Amino acid sequence: MKKQILLMLTLFTLLIPKVNAQQNDIPIIDRDIFFGNPEISGGQLSPDGQWISFLKEYNGIMNIWVKKFDQPFDAAKPLTNNERPLGGYSWTYDGSKILFVKDNKGDENYNIYAVNPNDEADAATGVPNSKNLTPMKDVTVQIYQASRKNPNELMVGINDRDKAWHDLYKLDISTGKLDLLYENNNRITSWNFDWDENPRLAYRTNEAGHSEIHRIDGDNKFTKIYETNLQESAYVAGWNKDNTKMYLVSNKGDVNFSTLYTMDPLTKNIEKMESDPKNKVDFGGMFVDDNTREIIYTSYTYDKRERVWKDKKWEKMFKFLEKKFKGKEIGFASFTKDYKQMLISISSDNSASDTYYFNWDTKELIHQYTPRPLLKEVEQHLAKMEPVSYKSSDGLEIPGYLTVPVGVAKKNLPLVVLVHGGPKGPRDYWGYNPYAQILANRGYAVLQPNFRASGGYGKAFLNAGDREWGKKMQDDITWGVKHFIANGVADKDRVAIMGGSYGGYATLAGLAFTPDVYTCGVDIVGPSNLFTLLESIPAYWESFRKSLYEMTGDPETEEGKKLITEASPLFSADKITKPLLIIQGANDPRVKQAESDQIVVSMRDSGKDVEYILADDEGHGFRKPNNNMAMWMSIEKFLAKHLGGRYQKDGSEEVIKRLGEITQDVSKVVYNKTEKVEVPSALPVLSDDLKASTIQYDVMVEVQGQNIPMELTREIKKEGKQWIIKDASTSAMGDSEDVLYLEDMKPVKRVMMQGGQTIEINYSENSIALTMMGKTKDLPFEGAYLTNGPGYDFLVARLPLAEGYKTSFYTFDAMTQKLNIMKLVVLSKENKQWKVAISNAENEKEVTTMLIDVDKKVASQMEQVVPAMGNAKVTTKIK
Repeated sequence: MKKQILLMLTLFTLLIPKVNAQQNDIPIIDRDIFFGNPEISGGQLSPDGQWISFLKEYNGIMNIWVKKFDQPFDAAKPLTNNERPLGGYSWTYDGSKILFVKDNKGDENYNIYAVNPNDEADAATGVPNSKNLTPMKDVTVQIYQASRKNPNELMVGINDRDKAWHDLYKLDISTGKLDLLYENNNRITSWNFDWDENPRLAYRTNEAGHSEIHRIDGDNKFTKIYETNLQESAYVAGWNKDNTKMYLVSNKGDVNFSTLYTMDPLTKNIEKMESDPKNKVDFGGMFVDDNTREIIYTSYTYDKRERVWKDKKWEKMFKFLEKKFKGKEIGFASFTKDYKQMLISISSDNSASDTYYFNWDTKELIHQYTPRPLLKEVEQHLAKMEPVSYKSSDGLEIPGYLTVPVGVAKKNLPLVVLVHGGPKGPRDYWGYNPYAQILANRGYAVLQPNFRASGGYGKAFLNAGDREWGKKMQDDITWGVKHFIANGVADKDRVAIMGGSYGGYATLAGLAFTPDVYTCGVDIVGPSNLFTLLESIPAYWESFRKSLYEMTGDPETEEGKKLITEASPLFSADKITKPLLIIQGANDPRVKQAESDQIVVSMRDSGKDVEYILADDEGHGFRKPNNNMAMWMSIEKFLAKHLGGRYQKDGSEEVIKRLGEITQDVSKVVYNKTEKVEVPSALPVLSDDLKASTIQYDVMVEVQGQNIPMELTREIKKEGKQWIIKDASTSAMGDSEDVLYLEDMKPVKRVMMQGGQTIEINYSENSIALTMMGKTKDLPFEGAYLTNGPGYDFLVARLPLAEGYKTSFYTFDAMTQKLNIMKLVVLSKENKQWKVAISNAENEKEVTTMLIDVDKKVASQMEQVVPAMGNAKVTTKIK
């Protein structure tokens, strides 16, 4: 039914105003066809060929399903019931389990999960139970190696000890047991394993930001064998058959286009294998047979990808497929262990893709699925993508792609410049692009420029973007607009700029630095202030910091500050005269919400036309279908208003409702600049005047529309020199105990017990030691500290509270396993009670408010907002 309704909407929405009379015969294609969940996608053969796994909607989200190879897709069963699209999945080499990774609401803190496709479904969820193999908060787990020899084993990196650097662990998939192999105190960024799965190489970033490749000589002994500076790059693409030489891809020295070499890690001898035979682009990649260890092909991407075949049998097979699918791009999606069976993808720039099963021996081709079958029914209305090029302000040739609407003359068209992210390294490619296609369907020509700093075009082109944000990099976009206006394709009065991440930045820069060029702009998760962007990068990007400074300017130098100030659109927001739509994910770890908040506030306060979409469950880009379609509903309407194009006015109730929820009232947007909080070396001496007693509390937890009552009993007693404060709570969630030990009114130990698990925290003057699950982790710090557990209010009450009193100190959050800097301020005094607010310096939403009895030195009431519990509100009152 959904398919029929969408097709009817597509075919009969011709009454909406058209951008060009010639487009009257082209229907408006429903945005759900572009951005709704595919029917099936991401298919993978199990290593033995007995199963096919794939992604399909389950409870509105694309989840993993599985079926026996010879079963129809309708007989498949769901394996996962995730509330958010996955970050990726794969089979273990023995086919016994499927591994997947997911984060929390777009925060990119990924954990690894495993599910057994043979397990029965849980009655409550409808799927087998998945096991979180790395159940840690605020860590991003990296997978370095999935073992073929022992399919139950992974080599992973975890940044729980130090957020900036990942320690190396061996992970047992069946038990979740982690064995620490290397504690990373040496700026190691990744590892490389040979065919025998021995760790042979370690990648390291030194203090200057240069990349180093180290040979591992056993017992964690490292020998540097290769180094590249900030303008160069190198990586190891694999090993030769006998593990004596590595395949090194590098552009070091006077090499412009990255080249494939062999290198002996013992002698450091390097020999060239190949580079682009046309001398136009970088080495693209290589495909190696894991069984024979032979290179099957190498590849290079010009306007389109081309393969250089090394294996005649594979080449013959590929040419057989090319004859079957003339004019289409063929991609290898999945293989069995022996490479005899495979899934292949068939695609082009203006058609729906298809996935086929192919048997090497029998030449059998079986159509498996079309991810978007509704798109196939309207693909005659999809537009062609044409490779183009033009010269920038300094004569540099800029490649790109132009998509022109079907059914219109290539003349005087409204133009949307669609700028890719990155910026250094990524590029746009030829092929089906839903953004380009929906914009073309709405009547716009679409230009996708591969500006300087885009990847694949050589080192000189890549580095030409360094310290050119908002300058020549922006010229590469602006001169593209000028080119297509000059040759008659684009209407100079109807030009929009749009993009995500760096593309969002380029949108802001385009409107701020060249306000006469554009009619309007759409900024999707783009930074507005490069100072705050650089200050707020994730901790695990530390190895990348110097490279970022090389691109933007070093904020620690006067020259760098000048460059960054000039390049930041926020400081030229007064020059923006054209309408702007800003789209942001609240949990974006790369481009924080503050980047959008501050430009919205600046434009609003100066009376500029700005609209703001903010999704509370998204990160760096929108991944949930309803959020994505709500975003596009707003984009379509915005562009139609300012460029005169077509747009789809209707949408599902869920999408319309979601758009209402994420559309912000810009008059209420507040930008709270994160201040640098200085923590004093110590707090004042606290009076040791506690009294042994028992206090009863009522606690209410309000979370996700539910009210959960709890009862809490606090016992205070003294044993020797130590005060012991024990909180015992009872609720529907279970019983728990939390015990704090104080000596001279300073925390020395805290022990938490809940659900059979014990967590112990030991305090010393400059460190906190956390012990849980048999492991101890030390967190060093310098400065004053308090505990936020039992008796938190007792300690706060003994500070020299007064009107306007402020201080700061460290606390340790056991839930997130983080040291936080807390800011305390006395707000007021009423009825012999101090009203005290304590907030997290890095997250103003995390705040505790206490009403402290002046005489009794205890809080009669506390209210706490806990972001880690979905912004739960916890209210605690003395009975």
